[in-house]
Amino acid sequence: MILILLMPTRSGGMEFYMKKINALLFTLAILFSVNLNAANADVLGCANYKKIEQNYNYAKAVYKQVDDKVLDLQKFLMQKEKDYKKIESPIKRKNFEEQTQKEYKAKEDAVLKYKVAKEEEVYNNIINATKAIAKEKKIDTVIDYRMIFVGGVDLTDEIIKYLNTKK
Repeated sequence: MILILLMPTRSGGMEFYMKKINALLFTLAILFSVNLNAANADVLGCANYKKIEQNYNYAKAVYKQVDDKVLDLQKFLMQKEKDYKKIESPIKRKNFEEQTQKEYKAKEDAVLKYKVAKEEEVYNNIINATKAIAKEKKIDTVIDYRMIFVGGVDLTDEIIKYLNTKK
């Protein structure tokens, strides 16, 4: 290619050669920068969030606590239903329904708030562990494993180990 660019032509003088040399230098600069960027490319890591969450001991314990609170809420409703059947007066039944609805709503809101807070805590713990492992392995970017067809460094098991041994 260099020989072709530098071959003399009938139509040009020195200006023609300078344009060809500039074009060649520009092309070489682009190729060099592409190769330089490829050499310094980010190391890509991946992680399976669901697997991490399912094997993270703290997450399992927290989700069991949330399930227990939901179960308590169901027990509350079952007990209220039994109590309701014992009431004979329509006015007392209506008052009981209204009171039960208020109590249930308050309990349901508390359970939902607790659930969201705990899920956020687990998520933040996983993200922080992922950042720590990535930094340790000198990996610049970590994405969900479903986004990678080929390549990448799977950090899933190391993140699980880090989370379960962290005090």
